[in-house]
Amino acid sequence: MSPAPDSHPTPLHELRVVEISDRIAGSYCGKLLLDAGADVCKVEPPQGDWLRRYSASCSPMPRGANSPFFSYLNAGKRSMTFPSDDSARLRDLLAGADVVVVTAGRARAAALGVDPQRLLADSPQAVVVTISDFGWSGPYADRAASEFTLQAWAGSPGFRGDPAGPPIAIGGDLGEYMGGVFAAFGALAVRRRVEHGGPGEHLDLSMLEAITAMQSSEWLHSQLLRVPPIRRTLEVPSIEPAKDGFVGITMVTGQQWLDFVAMVECPQLEEIEQLKFQIGRWDYRDLIREHIGPWMAERTVAEIVELGQLFRLPIAALGNGATIRDIEYSTERGVFVRNPDGFHQPRPPWLMSHCAPAPVRPTAALGSSDDESPWHKRKSEGATDDNRPPLEGVRVVDLTAFWAGPAATHLLAAFGADVVKVESIQRPDGIRYSGGMRKDVDDWWEYGWVFHAMNTNKRSVTLDLGSSDGRDLFLQLVAGADVVIENFSPRVMDHFGLTADVLLAVNPKLVVARMPAFGLDGPWRERVGFAPTMEQIAGLAWVTGLPDDPPVTPRGACDPLAGVHAAFAVLAALSFAERTGVGQQVELPMIETVLNVTAIQPIEAEVLGVTLSRRGNRGHGHIIQNLYRCAGSGDEWIAVTVRTDQQWDALVELLGRPAWCEGVTDLRDAAARDDRADEIDRRLRDWFAAQSRDSAVERLAGAGIPAAPVVSPSLVTENPQLRDRGFFEELEHCRTGAGLYPCPPFAQLAGQRRWLHRPPPTLGEHNEEVLRDRCGLTDEQLARLAASGVIGTRPKGA
Repeated sequence: MSPAPDSHPTPLHELRVVEISDRIAGSYCGKLLLDAGADVCKVEPPQGDWLRRYSASCSPMPRGANSPFFSYLNAGKRSMTFPSDDSARLRDLLAGADVVVVTAGRARAAALGVDPQRLLADSPQAVVVTISDFGWSGPYADRAASEFTLQAWAGSPGFRGDPAGPPIAIGGDLGEYMGGVFAAFGALAVRRRVEHGGPGEHLDLSMLEAITAMQSSEWLHSQLLRVPPIRRTLEVPSIEPAKDGFVGITMVTGQQWLDFVAMVECPQLEEIEQLKFQIGRWDYRDLIREHIGPWMAERTVAEIVELGQLFRLPIAALGNGATIRDIEYSTERGVFVRNPDGFHQPRPPWLMSHCAPAPVRPTAALGSSDDESPWHKRKSEGATDDNRPPLEGVRVVDLTAFWAGPAATHLLAAFGADVVKVESIQRPDGIRYSGGMRKDVDDWWEYGWVFHAMNTNKRSVTLDLGSSDGRDLFLQLVAGADVVIENFSPRVMDHFGLTADVLLAVNPKLVVARMPAFGLDGPWRERVGFAPTMEQIAGLAWVTGLPDDPPVTPRGACDPLAGVHAAFAVLAALSFAERTGVGQQVELPMIETVLNVTAIQPIEAEVLGVTLSRRGNRGHGHIIQNLYRCAGSGDEWIAVTVRTDQQWDALVELLGRPAWCEGVTDLRDAAARDDRADEIDRRLRDWFAAQSRDSAVERLAGAGIPAAPVVSPSLVTENPQLRDRGFFEELEHCRTGAGLYPCPPFAQLAGQRRWLHRPPPTLGEHNEEVLRDRCGLTDEQLARLAASGVIGTRPKGA
């Protein structure tokens, strides 16, 4: 699908946004809203947002020039500065805003002059989104943190890496983008309620919870499959050496494994039952590599990728900042557009048939809008006190499967949408059993942990879309829906004859969201891809891992990232449909979502001539950061970040002011610390080796230094902050019993007691309920459909 012409309207209309942000998450939230048509005013301190001078490669910026990364995040926003004695003018600006985005905890927000409750008292229809490390409540609310330490709290590095070496965090600030898109979604969700006469809201977003949502709920894996907490491993095979470089390999289903061993001509591997599931391959890693290594070494990356497509396997060449812009997909689909500051950036990751994103405009100079008058306060529309769920009344027909698509509808359902999940007994959602399978139960398809985590609040029907009866019933559901969303490869909906034009003919106001891996047209249309494939192609894997080792795949974290982007785009298109009566197709290629969050890599390569690469756990920029092994017999590691001079001073005091800190170079300067980073790292490694991990975490936290234990993602349910905030809610499943399920990363909304009201559905659990209500079927008709296999509650052949 080609981008809509610039003459097309943006999906959002006259939305006023104030952004007060000193981190990527807030800037990215503002960018997403601006791209969709909002008027965004960025409030900066007199010295400007520090990101104006930021370079991940620490390249110097010319005096007075914006960093290209800042321009990517902020092009088109207005810039205002407010002297500390001009609080009245800031209040006037906030009073005229529809959405206020603030990246600050409670105390910092007060210092900035932002009080959500006061603002809502003055402007009851405002939406105030606060983004902070831990949220505004809970025992850790006032702790210092970094994206790196939040990853450790969330269990991300705790299950990634060879146990013979350190755990490995995801590179590239991925969690910041996750927080930003969650915030943008939340803003549009509550804004929809406002537009329907309801009240505004303070949305209290926790970055820890957003980053925990990037994990695949491994605690449910332990419970449902009755296995120990997940331990540190790498996928096998994953990123493997070929004749001329690295090739990325991803296999999610058992059939893909069988096809892979056929491709690499190793039939002996087909006979080992444990290898059908990724979780069983680590113990056979040496055997697998011994067999596939010679085959890989004889072939180039291009040859292996081409052969992989013939076998319909997710196999890809690895991308990095120097290559991303020039891949065939990017050039033929026109993914990169010109920023007025003289470089190229990825377009927004959605394409709509009747709307277009806002054009990329110049980046405002600091304070260039200071002389402009604040918006006039909107007249109150007489908002009620009805705190109904923001998306109550929205009907969604959900054809999604695996993780990315269900993550989108999971979020829509949590905010109140009525989501009907459509599967079939011929082909249930593959994530019900792809990651591992219980063999001691008859209903083995009901124990998939990712399915459980991402399908709460939904109802399930089964329809064989290959039959005329199934398609007719599906179209009846579509006729009464607001949204249809699917994430198949494009040929699947083509095969069923259920493309967007067919659905829109049935329901012209419908939002048809499609989430193909590589777009609905273009050179890679038929390619198969999962989130790890995107992470490999778009550069995220390239910056994850140890410097002298192969890149490491982040393990699917981009699935929920793509899902939340899709949920955001759906709400933007829904706003347009409700305002104009015009529905449309929304295309959300997963690869373009990931290209947006790795944009700094091709931007720095183009502008600064630097290709970012792996730095282990040390991160990019002028920071001291790493994972350090602590004392004890276990595999205990601590994550530490020192970014500011104040944090460095506090660390030196905690270390007892050792002599090595008092060298010729003044280590109170960040650049000087960067020059001696290897030495500092060695000294800290020695010091932490003699410390108890949990004691060290508390001592560092008490000194205002970001620190966290590295934990297994299976054990995050024990985190007191997540428990206190209510991130986990207990539901009783009719087959698997009580379990803890993840919620959206926001504090509960006003008047709300819980996010989750239904456990994940069993296959076809709501066939009779939904098909009677929505399609008017009788008992006799339901029985006939069940007898012919159009509907059912058990996979065919099970």
